Amino acid sequence: MTAPAATTNAASPTSQPPPPLSAAAAPPLDSVSADELAAKTATKRYEGLVMVRTKAVRGKGAWYWAHLEPVLVHSTDTGLPKAVKLRCSLCDSVFSASNPSRTASEHLKRGTCPNFASSPNPISEIPPVTSQPPHNRHGGHHHHHHPPPSHHPRKRSGAGSGRPYSFPPPPLEAAPPPHHHQQLVLSGGKDDLGALALLEDSVKKLKSPKILSPPPAPALTKAQVDFALDYLTDWVFDSGGSVSISSLEHPKFRSFLNQVGLPPISKRDFAGPRLDSKYEEARLDSEVRIREAMFFQIASEGWKAEDGLVNVTVNLPNGTSLYRKAAFLTGSVSSSYAEEVLWDSIASICGNSTHRCVGIVADKFKGKALRNLEGRNPWMVNLPCQLQGIRSLIKDFNKELPIFESVTKNCFKLARFVNENSRIRKSFHKYQLQEYGHGSGLLRLPPQNTGGAINMDSKPPAFATFEDILGSAHAVQLAVLDESNKVVFIEDQAAGEVSEMVRDMGFWNELEAVHSLIKLVKDTAQEVEMERPVVGQCLPVWEELRNKVKEWCAKFRVSEGPVEKAVERRFRKNYHPAWAAAFVLDPLYLTRDTSGSTSYLPPFRCLTTEQEKDVDRLITRLVSRDEAHIALMELMKWRTTGLDPVYAQAVQMKERDPSTGKLRIVNPQSRRLVWETHLSEFKTLGKIAVRLIFLRAVSCGGFRPGNLSYARWASAAHGHAGLDRAQKLIFVAAHSKLGRRDSIGEIYGKDGNFLGLSNGEDEVPKDVMVDDASQ
Repeated sequence: MTAPAATTNAASPTSQPPPPLSAAAAPPLDSVSADELAAKTATKRYEGLVMVRTKAVRGKGAWYWAHLEPVLVHSTDTGLPKAVKLRCSLCDSVFSASNPSRTASEHLKRGTCPNFASSPNPISEIPPVTSQPPHNRHGGHHHHHHPPPSHHPRKRSGAGSGRPYSFPPPPLEAAPPPHHHQQLVLSGGKDDLGALALLEDSVKKLKSPKILSPPPAPALTKAQVDFALDYLTDWVFDSGGSVSISSLEHPKFRSFLNQVGLPPISKRDFAGPRLDSKYEEARLDSEVRIREAMFFQIASEGWKAEDGLVNVTVNLPNGTSLYRKAAFLTGSVSSSYAEEVLWDSIASICGNSTHRCVGIVADKFKGKALRNLEGRNPWMVNLPCQLQGIRSLIKDFNKELPIFESVTKNCFKLARFVNENSRIRKSFHKYQLQEYGHGSGLLRLPPQNTGGAINMDSKPPAFATFEDILGSAHAVQLAVLDESNKVVFIEDQAAGEVSEMVRDMGFWNELEAVHSLIKLVKDTAQEVEMERPVVGQCLPVWEELRNKVKEWCAKFRVSEGPVEKAVERRFRKNYHPAWAAAFVLDPLYLTRDTSGSTSYLPPFRCLTTEQEKDVDRLITRLVSRDEAHIALMELMKWRTTGLDPVYAQAVQMKERDPSTGKLRIVNPQSRRLVWETHLSEFKTLGKIAVRLIFLRAVSCGGFRPGNLSYARWASAAHGHAGLDRAQKLIFVAAHSKLGRRDSIGEIYGKDGNFLGLSNGEDEVPKDVMVDDASQ
């Protein structure tokens, strides 16, 4: 096969630039369009090859690009690019660029190139790069091309930047005699060719003083720069710590700023003047909105969190929340200290007008902080957080239900057996891959105490073990039933017990029952966390939870007594008389009178006798002694007359939420507004109602869920100045979060869906049999 170099060189265009086209000799429109289209195609192909070669020279591509260079050939008639060629940098031969790999194989590997050596030359033997361009060794045609970005810089043939490059022909005696060599073989293998090309490129750069500089950054006006940096500041602060301020000084990020025409910025600038400006702006907005409200509620969460950060927020009657401050804690906190922090927060907002704070909702303390504050300030309603109360049900079930103890013990035994026995573990992974498409990882277990016992109060809890075993139930069963593992169960008595347990469908039914009950409580807690119910919703929430637990007992044939007893005990620990009072005063729960009247009446029939007494006691406590009897008289009138049906229906009007599909109240604020406007005859009772109805029953402000990194700022702070800066960072981020009503957790959830992660809906495998009482 003949070398393609001579053939290609014979077809190369001349080096003379094309003559300018006069207006009279202009080609037809369709011809020009076709030429331009071909030029664009050739240019795009050339740029693509240059990009591939640049990456290859850096060690991220094929070896032959160290010796082949893309060449853009121009038309002698129009001066436009018409084709792309490949030039061998060793012998200046030119080839078609349609298949670089085949060109490399035929020209370099087969020995056609006379200068492709079998071993690299020493650096000392590389000839210096002179100001004269290298010569073509094959005769009298010049090659028009743009030089690659960083290799073999050439002199331009014309003054204009758009003119092609020219290579004058060398004398014939410059070409060495042709000879064939073996393929280059280096000690590191084929990958060394990229490193060798990079070495040669570095030598050429050192010998050549001319290096192509990157294009200048686009020029932006001062106003554009200020706007861009302001938006960048908002994004960094709004991230809640998930974006590190130190990353602003990362070299790659600084390169990005330079490419888009922005000046470099420092973390000192962000944590200094920019932080102060954003903090002052958020603080003024928060204080103005608090002053405009007639009263408010303090919410405090984080007293039981592990990050040592307590957040204090302000709930306003219009349904919005504002961030107030963060308290940094170390170690356990006494009830008296919590009481002091909460009262200081109230005093800093109200001054001497402490009556404006009508209540507190916070984590439930072991001491009497909330009750003490309520006792000294009788106009206040201080509530324990319902989210914490509902979550505590899982601990109650674990302590009081025998089925929890047996299932937990058996699952830990099974998980440890699978994880620690290499033969069973390999079979388990094999069947995982066969059944579910993945076959790695161990069954999750809580950490062990020093004595080797499982720590029941640690994280991750036993629920994670239940999920893993249920999620891989079929693989576990197949691994145990595998004939190749029979010897394991014969020789080991404990292994035999595990085998019998896995074969027993009663074990799987009990496991599913426990898993289902825990998930029921978790789903209720998650819904409460998202909905942030008001005080009047507490009784319905717990009643709905009771009904779900009863359905669970019926489905899995579990005795209702112990389960209902645990739920009732937790309900009483969290109950507050304000639940019952807000429930009967909230127009949302009014029902049509069945005695013939058209009015909608409050649901007193849903209360127990003791709860009715709680309503009377609470109302008389929230007003002065002179107004107590008036308030009770108005309460009796409210109980018998209720609300006009038109207004009641307007308050209770619902619409379907397009994002969740659930029915939502069209105007939640109308429940309070109807007391301030339409029910104006209830002067004393109305003042109590508007203060009770808006109170939240959960302490979370809507921004903590989802792994926010506020604690990272707090832990990194040192000294008074550092803590002050951390306070400002948290305040700005939380203020923005509460204003948008979103959270980092929602963003992570979207990322999880994008990456194909679980959405939290765990399906029970079909092979797990359930003895359903309804069947």
